Amino acid sequence: MREVTEQQILALAPNASAASNGKKISQKGGFVKLERSEDDTLYMGECTGSGKNNYITSADYIDANNPVFRCSCPSRQFPCKHSLGLMYEMMAKKEFGICEIPEDIQKKREKKQARDNKASESAKPESEMTEEEKKKAEKKKASAARTAKNAKVKKLKTQLEGLDLVERVVNDLMSAGLGTLGGASLQTYQQLAKQMGDYYLPGPQRLCSHLLIEITAFQKDQDEAHYDEAISVLEKLWTLIKKSRQYINEKLEKDDVTLDDTVLYEELGGIWKLSELEELGKSKKDASLMQLSFWVLYDEARKEYIDTGCWADLDTGEVLMSYNYRPLKSLKYVKQDDSVFGVAKVPSAVFYPGDGNVRVRWDGAQIRGYEKSDYDAVFAHAITSVKQEAKAVKNFLKNAMTQPMFIKLIAFDQIGKTGESYVLADKNGGTVLLGNMPGMEDTILRLSILPDSTLFENQVLLGAFYYDRGSRRLKVQPLSIITHDTVVRLLY
Repeated sequence: MREVTEQQILALAPNASAASNGKKISQKGGFVKLERSEDDTLYMGECTGSGKNNYITSADYIDANNPVFRCSCPSRQFPCKHSLGLMYEMMAKKEFGICEIPEDIQKKREKKQARDNKASESAKPESEMTEEEKKKAEKKKASAARTAKNAKVKKLKTQLEGLDLVERVVNDLMSAGLGTLGGASLQTYQQLAKQMGDYYLPGPQRLCSHLLIEITAFQKDQDEAHYDEAISVLEKLWTLIKKSRQYINEKLEKDDVTLDDTVLYEELGGIWKLSELEELGKSKKDASLMQLSFWVLYDEARKEYIDTGCWADLDTGEVLMSYNYRPLKSLKYVKQDDSVFGVAKVPSAVFYPGDGNVRVRWDGAQIRGYEKSDYDAVFAHAITSVKQEAKAVKNFLKNAMTQPMFIKLIAFDQIGKTGESYVLADKNGGTVLLGNMPGMEDTILRLSILPDSTLFENQVLLGAFYYDRGSRRLKVQPLSIITHDTVVRLLY
């Protein structure tokens, strides 16, 4: 009988909850029938559940390193809790009767084998191909390329149609005034926002949803902050429409559907693969990334949670961001990220297009603890003049297409209070007010209760520059304080 360990089960489980539920099914005697094939490659179980009929689940080990799980239950998790429960039955060495391999599973095995054989033939080195095979492969490759190109052209044209629709919505809003939007008209615009998904325009769709959320909130409480935010969103939406239309028209005129190093690709519905970013040269080998802050926000317009990690590249001092998106409708299937208290040694890190704190991703990394040289690198790369940095930051934040904050490492002489406000003073005498950016957690309060006064002198602050519309001035939200031997996180 096949050996199964709990570590193997947990590694295969889509999340901890599924593994726990599978274990409960096994422990409570949920399986009324257990069988396995004589060659030990197939395990089957009949399990009671919430449905009218029992569920039939199986674990197919025809490829021992890549088992295939099947179940008649309606769950979209793979493997589901019943399949995991079957593995717990195997781990417990329950008695399995011997059975024949069902005909439907045998057919599925044959289809999989046929696909594998076809893939193996396609992967054959050109040097091993006959002339006929080479011609056939080239013809197939050319046909696939034409099909892919035609599909991309069709998508671009559809997006142009959608942009026309979005532009009409924006023009109507600007002509009538945001204050007139309500009641039946609000529902009409909400419906139009949903339609943008049919035009492959997730960026404009999210901005329209965000705009409607702010206007609805303003109508309820008359808080001018909502109105100001709506104006800001409208500005970004209008900028995105103009830039996107220009970008798409240029692509169509040049008959060029190749990938570009631009943020518009993602705003227009593109999803980057790591290999694509590497092909564009947006990668770095053997990167050392030190996580300095972490937080989770809920984006109402996107209907998803965003786990955000803030990392310092120890070679350059550049502050990079990692994002894990967890849509509400998929919370059961997407694992939440967590803080990393250490340095990620990344064999190959890739970077998304954009300015400011760009997004970084990688596939596989080793995490080690902080070392003295890591803290020294942070101090070496930190900016020393907030006055000098302020001009560049202001120009960056004026761009409607950028993020509303710019995170930097700031070497400071002192952090103290002026009246009720905290102020950072750099070593050149420059100062900047500290505050809480709208939508972020309150870190000023956490700053005020730090017990060690030495943290407020001659250290480095990980701070997010942002424009405070209320006071109409540039401020910095404190995220972490880095000393020569520790990281004090205000967000973790």
